[in-house]
Amino acid sequence: MSCLCSCCAASTCGLCSSVATGISRRSARLAYCALFGISLIISWIFREVAAPLLEEIPWINTSDTESEEWYQMQAVLRVSLGNFLFFAALSLIMIGVKDQNDRRDSWHHGGWIAKMIIWSLLVILMFFLPNVVITIYGILSKFGAGLFLLVQVIILLDFTHSWNDAWVAKDEQKWYIALLAVSVGCYIAAFTFSGILFIWFNPSGNDCSLNVFFIVMTMILALAFAVISLHPKVNGSLLPASIISVYCAYLCYTGLSCEPRDYACNGLNNSQAVSLGTLILGLLTTVLSVLYSAFRAGSSTTFLSPPSSPKSAEKKPLLKSEDEETGNDKKEAGKEKKETEARPVSYSYTFFHLIFALASMYSAMLLTGWTSSSSESEELIDVGWTSVWVRICTEWVTALIYVWSLLAPLLFPDRQFF
Repeated sequence: MSCLCSCCAASTCGLCSSVATGISRRSARLAYCALFGISLIISWIFREVAAPLLEEIPWINTSDTESEEWYQMQAVLRVSLGNFLFFAALSLIMIGVKDQNDRRDSWHHGGWIAKMIIWSLLVILMFFLPNVVITIYGILSKFGAGLFLLVQVIILLDFTHSWNDAWVAKDEQKWYIALLAVSVGCYIAAFTFSGILFIWFNPSGNDCSLNVFFIVMTMILALAFAVISLHPKVNGSLLPASIISVYCAYLCYTGLSCEPRDYACNGLNNSQAVSLGTLILGLLTTVLSVLYSAFRAGSSTTFLSPPSSPKSAEKKPLLKSEDEETGNDKKEAGKEKKETEARPVSYSYTFFHLIFALASMYSAMLLTGWTSSSSESEELIDVGWTSVWVRICTEWVTALIYVWSLLAPLLFPDRQFF
């Protein structure tokens, strides 16, 4: 038996070593996404099966009055804290990395065996911490999750403007027609989906004025986006307005679908609990959304690029020319030459890891229902009035940020906005 265990351990170590050594510079970001995805899977598994185990740990089970839901939250928050500390530490270490000659650049792209060991140890050590630490982390996670949602909105705005600028830059009629077609299609989808929400979340015979207010406000915002963006003084585009309208309609739907299952105005799940298939689909959508946000954050060409990156500043020369060098000393000249050969990093490593750290907090809030106790079935994920208001407030903040991005150049013409 011991021989079999030794063989399994050796095979596992060999597999991890081959995977770690096979991660190249280009695939490093995908590796971080995979590691984060693994942490989400572990969090979900621990949420389902770890409660009986945590009850046997004396420094966690300090009271006989705690429910099974409390132990599930403890399991999720402890895995999330380990994941958060791992990416937060990397974010702090990578502060100031501007070119690939920096030793920390190799730390970002390499050393994966050490990273996997450190990450595993951090997650394990979190289960030895006292409950008060986890309680404090749960409170801080609400603010971190809110910040992640804000960053997610900014990333979406950056994506829509980049998409619009890329097609406009082609300066061909077919691309203008494509822009119009996509914009009109998105607006039709947004208003059609909003109409469907009336059927799902405003069943006849019930007073659902709150749901009606949420849906009507979503439609008004979509119409306002189009009016403001097409105003001659704004000189905006319909494509970003239409995509933000669809996103707001989606946020409105997710918010309404998080209403308690026994709420009369929740027409989707009024009579039966959410099936396991629906749960898996919902969590998969959340995982893809979080991973895309983190990956997009590290690829952005606007506010995420470091000062030395050619993507972040076009007017400022990246390297000094030979005419600007004032020193004649050979040693100094050699130093300048070495610096000119340094290739700048293409994105901010610090911000990239910070996104994963905040996403760890956000995913923990999803799996614990924003750490709010409810009478809902423990099999349900992200259900309750806290989740509803988080989604609706996110929709309204998205609208405010988008409208501000349109009106800010008019209100402050002397400032430059990216």
